Amino acid sequence: MANVLEVKGLGKRFKYGAIIENLSFHVKKGEIMAILGPNGAGKSTTIRSVLGILYPDEGEILYQGESIKKIPPKRIGYLPEERGLYKNVKVIDILLYFADLKDYPILKAKQRARFYLKKFGLEDKEKVRMEELSKGMGQKIQFIASIIHEPEILILDEPFSGLDPVSQELFRKEIKELADQGTAILLSSHQMNLIETLGDRLLFIHKGKEVVTGSIHDVKAQYSNYKCTIRGENTRSLLETIPMVDRIEQKNKTSILFLEKEVELTRWLSTLPKKLDIQELRLDRISLHDIFVSIASGGKDLAYEK
Repeated sequence: MANVLEVKGLGKRFKYGAIIENLSFHVKKGEIMAILGPNGAGKSTTIRSVLGILYPDEGEILYQGESIKKIPPKRIGYLPEERGLYKNVKVIDILLYFADLKDYPILKAKQRARFYLKKFGLEDKEKVRMEELSKGMGQKIQFIASIIHEPEILILDEPFSGLDPVSQELFRKEIKELADQGTAILLSSHQMNLIETLGDRLLFIHKGKEVVTGSIHDVKAQYSNYKCTIRGENTRSLLETIPMVDRIEQKNKTSILFLEKEVELTRWLSTLPKKLDIQELRLDRISLHDIFVSIASGGKDLAYEK
């Protein structure tokens, strides 16, 4: 399947230094590409370059295989991290205004607006002013505004921020449904648990550079370490006698042992000291959250082979 969006060798510098360097990735039709990284990694600069808000110093951006300076606005939808809708405007008017900005037919826009308002439980808010809505409701309206014109590419910057668990699940299902319908989605979020259930591929960036890229399955396979969580009264000195442990984290009565790669679990369990206080023990593979923390902190797990 052809790439809807492709970024090649992107670089952007400001007077205080490089923000992104030689960054490349692509998003196919119907694919959810997650771009992840700690604060200051260059995610926002990358997104703004794709949107044409910033012009990169190096590299190129291709839309449908053609190199362009800016993707046609009516082909792209954008939900920014910093929300901003006119407070004294009615919900239906703000949605139709955004559709008009994208040259989308007014009658179809009204139909889609009312469809999504009902879907998001806001059918009775059509003529309510934005300032009267809760933060979560306002976020739903801004999400609808980003997709009302049926974009081919959808960029979502922290879409789950500030949402309660029920609304997060609603957004997650809608994003997945949009991808199933063929929308190419570039997603930036710190909600690692939601990324794990949504993303097809990942791009981790750190200090403006690509660190890890690939499918979620492949990335987690490369970081295939296990972690052992033990609940009990145990000293760090006792835990440090256990072999094949890469690092230890402790909080209150909970200790997390991050195991080295290629550990044979059955044999490893037999090495646990008899003095170990085990009230509860759990073994599982490290999560996307753990990988993110490792990257953000510059841990040695960064030795990922692309």
